[in-house]
Amino acid sequence: MVGDMIAAVLYGKEDLRLERIATPRARRGELVVRVGAALTCGTDLKVYRRGYHAMMLKPPILFGHEVAGVVAEAGEGVPGFREGDRVVALNSAPCDHCFFCCRGQQNLCEDLLFNNGAYAEYIRIPGRIVEKNTLLIPAGVPFEHAALTEPLACVVRGLEETGASPGDTMVVIGAGPIGLMFMHVAELAGMEVIAVVKRDDQVATAKLFGAAHVVQTTAVEDTVAATRALTAKGRGADAVIEAVATPTTWEWAVDMVRKGGVVNFFGGPPRGTRVQLDTNRLHYGDITLKASFHHTPSTCRTAFELITSGRFHCKEAITDRVGLDQVPELFARMLTRTGGSREIKTAVFPEGVSR
Repeated sequence: MVGDMIAAVLYGKEDLRLERIATPRARRGELVVRVGAALTCGTDLKVYRRGYHAMMLKPPILFGHEVAGVVAEAGEGVPGFREGDRVVALNSAPCDHCFFCCRGQQNLCEDLLFNNGAYAEYIRIPGRIVEKNTLLIPAGVPFEHAALTEPLACVVRGLEETGASPGDTMVVIGAGPIGLMFMHVAELAGMEVIAVVKRDDQVATAKLFGAAHVVQTTAVEDTVAATRALTAKGRGADAVIEAVATPTTWEWAVDMVRKGGVVNFFGGPPRGTRVQLDTNRLHYGDITLKASFHHTPSTCRTAFELITSGRFHCKEAITDRVGLDQVPELFARMLTRTGGSREIKTAVFPEGVSR
């Protein structure tokens, strides 16, 4: 493992380039992983469109953060991993010492260490992530399935934050990758899921991922009324997950929940976005509003168990496969695609794809 490698580097807004750069070497406590598979992500697309991410990265920088592969080099002092191990390395790790970490909010760590560079032949894993958020992949679990751990861990935490219980009714607004994961995890947890989607192709996909009922926004006059009509006595859902990130869907979420229910604003709109909410309904309806961000080491392990146990629909979540050389073209295409077919996540294979 010497010489150069090919990697995708983000230079700014819609400026993603494949470059030949030096192959990383493992320093003390670190791993270098030969990438087996990396996955596209809505956050990556958002960063590509905007040209930056306030917390995760500032260009020019290596790109991509959902990854699994094989340990190519283990630095001095690395316990528990050796060359040849199949691993999934999460994209961050908390310090476990700051104000927030000490209060069980590791996702808000004041020194949260992020890592990027999944769209490459090799990726260096910082020591803290090696120690706290790198997991051995069991034999038989494909790399592209293991790489789902990071987004699924965010969803697991979001679901935990709602406090929903088996038998509860949950509305999920949005049928992108995150919305579909919420539907599936909620269904696995014993909840009755109502999906709110837009496109024709999303109706069948929502049902595949566990939705008992689907409301298509383009097929009804009043989306809120149609959704509430599917709940007991029309009182609204016990919990609502917003996974679209628009002011309209944030307002829908509040109007769809029952008195005493919980709304989780999971989709993050751009900075400066404002919404209008009925304060009278919020107050006298005793409604809880929450917003969930990122994951913790605990939810990473819960998500990993869902994947490795075979309970989660990993195969169905991977809807396309490309080689590393197609990544810039792939993101340009993702910006303009309008649906019409089931598109969830694309797996990127540095070694190429057999068609």
